[in-house]
Amino acid sequence: MKISKLLVGLIKYMFVITLVVISVVPIVWVLMSSFKTNAQILESAFKLPETLNWSNYFNAFKIAPLTTFYINSIFVAVFGTGMNLIIIGMAAYVFARFEFKAKSILMLVFSISLLIPNTSVLYPLYVTMNKLGLYDKLQGLILVYIGFGLPVTLYILKSYFLTIPKEIEESAKLDGAGFLRTFIQIILPIAKPGFGTAGVMQFLLCWNEFQFALILTSGNNSRTLPVALSYFNTQFASNYGAMFAATVIIVIPSIIIYAILQEQVVSGLAAGAVKG
Repeated sequence: MKISKLLVGLIKYMFVITLVVISVVPIVWVLMSSFKTNAQILESAFKLPETLNWSNYFNAFKIAPLTTFYINSIFVAVFGTGMNLIIIGMAAYVFARFEFKAKSILMLVFSISLLIPNTSVLYPLYVTMNKLGLYDKLQGLILVYIGFGLPVTLYILKSYFLTIPKEIEESAKLDGAGFLRTFIQIILPIAKPGFGTAGVMQFLLCWNEFQFALILTSGNNSRTLPVALSYFNTQFASNYGAMFAATVIIVIPSIIIYAILQEQVVSGLAAGAVKG
């Protein structure tokens, strides 16, 4: 019995260690490579840098307009995440609390939308954005990201709202609180972990998405950070050191946001899994 428990424990630890290695090693490798010269990177990919070559970070800003892209990414991520949570948060509450016609059909449609590859809608979106006059504009990217984040946000928040006892809303109704007041003053504070989880997922979508940012924009004034990496590879040469430095600069906000909201993300997923 003890041997079986030790074996199970050993397997669990090995599994966790494997996941940690898979997650951390690429980040450490990119960070080390960002301080190397091209010659050092091509000589040995896993060799430690001989010196901390900070010039790669300065060159990254010279090769690509990272400052402009950073501002664009922040604008798109903030408004794309905020509007996604506001609009779909209200919809998720209605789905969780009320019964109405076509509810099951709508949920089925949202479920099917998760299975549709992004590449299959690139051309229709391109045509639509041109017709609406939103091509090469940040507003167009924001609308696209809100739409593509809809199913995930809806399922996360709907699952979390189902864990909130209905008696809380009934008590508020008896005290004279209306629907809107109950939702804003009572439900929203309780559902913070759910909104934190959905917010992180939507932020990562807006911050890291590449395909739509490349196809639906054409100028530096409206492109976001993921597109910047294409500036470091040309037909005749590649500046790998500057590219790795740019990669580090790009991923830092994602890591910071997740680290800040880690507890809410874990509690939101755990609570939503109960009645998801």
